[in-house]
Amino acid sequence: MQQAYPVMFTKDGDSIIAEFPDVPEAITIGANEENALEWSQDALVVALSGYVDDRRDIPKPSKPKAGQKTVVLPPLIASKLAIYQAMRDQSITQADLADKLHCDARQIRRLLDLDHHSRMDLIDDALHELGKRLVVDIQPLVIKKRGNKEQQVSSIL
Repeated sequence: MQQAYPVMFTKDGDSIIAEFPDVPEAITIGANEENALEWSQDALVVALSGYVDDRRDIPKPSKPKAGQKTVVLPPLIASKLAIYQAMRDQSITQADLADKLHCDARQIRRLLDLDHHSRMDLIDDALHELGKRLVVDIQPLVIKKRGNKEQQVSSIL
C-alpha cells in the first residue's frame, strides 16, 4: 500500500495554497505551485504526527483525480504510521507490542515517534507482529527539467 495523498492547489493572491482533502490539517503555501509542492510533504507529515499525538485514526489516501498530483510519505514515516494504525485497529497497547517484541516500552514510544530515526529491523518485526509485511519498492526518480537544469521531484507521483 503506497502512502500517496492527493494534493489540491488554490491561488490566493500572489501565492498558491496546497491542501490535502484527506488531511485537512495539512496546509502550506508557496510562491507558485512548484514551491507549494516542495513544502507539502512537510505539512502532511506534521499534520499526521498530530493525528498520532491526538490518538486519532490515520486517514487513508483517496484515489487522485485524473492528472492530480500526489505527495508520497517518506518510507520511514509511512512504516511508523502503518504500525500505529495497526495497533489502533487491533487495540494493541505499546506495552503489549513491547512484550511481543521482547523489548522495552520506550522503544515502542520511539518507534511511533515520527521524528525519531528507528531501525528498520524493529519496524519490520513490529509490522510482522501486527500481521503486516514490509515490502520495499524501488522506483525511478522523477526528474523535472527547468530550462537547462534538472530538478529531482521525489515527493510527487
